[in-house]
Amino acid sequence: MGIVPDITLDGTAFLTTLVTVLVIMDPIGNVPIFLALTRFQDEAARRRSALLATMVAGAVILLFAVGGRQLLHLVGISLEALQVAGGLLLLLIGYELLNPTGSSSLTTASEEANVALVPLGTPLLAGPGAIAATMLAIADAEGAGPTISVFAALVVALAAVYLGMRFASKVSYRLRPSAIELVSRVLGLIVASIGVQLLAEAIEIWIDNGVAT
Repeated sequence: MGIVPDITLDGTAFLTTLVTVLVIMDPIGNVPIFLALTRFQDEAARRRSALLATMVAGAVILLFAVGGRQLLHLVGISLEALQVAGGLLLLLIGYELLNPTGSSSLTTASEEANVALVPLGTPLLAGPGAIAATMLAIADAEGAGPTISVFAALVVALAAVYLGMRFASKVSYRLRPSAIELVSRVLGLIVASIGVQLLAEAIEIWIDNGVAT
């Protein structure tokens, strides 16, 4: 009879990953975008789009979380380079949330477009920011317990994103446009701060160890 390994979950890794991924994916702030992209769909089709977009985002992030480091090494890109790219992108996302510029190509998708795959699943949900954050969390996780905690946080975050899109119509009905705008601006500041932190950590590593793949 085999011995069951002692696996201790890491609450800190779980909470840190959960908060970071949730802030990046922005379930509440994406409600208006989801409604705009699915404006030609009935409620049943919207439910399917919400589920498919969540599954696509989860698959993309999981793929990079498991084999991302090998892929980066294959193309000669360091994790710090991805971290800088993710940080810069988060700064741009944060700026757009703080200073909305109105309609964009994301909100003018045609009726026939499979918006659940693009742009909802990726890059809106599974963008470089979420991918980089998850990869860094996996890289920092030492042992089975912390690794499982990171994946559990990802599952919870994706569930929250799905529920946000699943009940987008009801959420938008209950929240005033000013409330959604306020939440988006606060999240924009948090997203920009995470981007700065990612940049600072990568630059510190480069200063200490040099730029290497």
